[in-house]
Amino acid sequence: MNINEIQIRDPFVLPFNGKYYLYGSTDTDIWKSAGVGFNAYYSDDLVNWSEPVRVFSPPKDYWGTKNFWAPEVHFYNNEFYMLASFIGDGYKRGTAVLKSSSPLGMFLPHSDNAVTPKSQMCLDGTLYIDKQGQPWLVYCYEWVEAIDGEICAVRLSPDLRSSVGEPVTLFKSSSAVWSRPVRSESLNISGYVTDGCFLHRNNKGELFMLWSCFSENGYCQCYAKSDNGEITGIWEHKDIIYDKNGGHGMVFRSYDNKLYLTLHTPNKTPNERAVFIEIEEFN
Repeated sequence: MNINEIQIRDPFVLPFNGKYYLYGSTDTDIWKSAGVGFNAYYSDDLVNWSEPVRVFSPPKDYWGTKNFWAPEVHFYNNEFYMLASFIGDGYKRGTAVLKSSSPLGMFLPHSDNAVTPKSQMCLDGTLYIDKQGQPWLVYCYEWVEAIDGEICAVRLSPDLRSSVGEPVTLFKSSSAVWSRPVRSESLNISGYVTDGCFLHRNNKGELFMLWSCFSENGYCQCYAKSDNGEITGIWEHKDIIYDKNGGHGMVFRSYDNKLYLTLHTPNKTPNERAVFIEIEEFN
């Protein structure tokens, strides 16, 4: 398949053993219908992709029943861990951890349910390992409940099965001067969005965070920088790097040592597609 043929939101690329594995929100209607699962695709060149491979289907009585969103796959301690967001009857939206011995699954439940706070609407968890080897979950406290969406972090147990200690708020959406409120007519609320956090350490050892919100031009990709190179530093909002109705991005390095940003655009179902944009680190 050509990348333009693949409907996908929240794209995430894992380079592994000479191939690229593409994950994302792949249900045809991720907003209203019952959750079906996650598909993945693999490629040698980022242009030509395999047919979809089902890598997760919910087991019987799985707590998550709809809104199967934003899967990421990380290779950690010689296993593949998928972090993905779900909502279910009697459960608030949250990010859970799944596990497999292969990048193509099947991924099976690893955490009991969500590892984000059970009392909050949370989504888009990403894995970050600090300089001491401590795993963290960095996630979004959703704007529909927080009103001013937050990026938060909580330590994870070494096996990634549960959270440890209390979460900390890193920043709120409105702290970025370009963030603009959005309105949900169905919920009759307005608020500031935080979406799709992802951590990247550059060649100088500086720590950056990609995240998405809405600017005056619509859905956008922006980034912030930690003042001390760690997750618990003070985060300085730097700039918007994509404001053409797209976002929820991440960065990865190709096998020819190029750095790519991938995100979905446009931000409208069913037209979402993954794009790959070469980027450079400088200054």
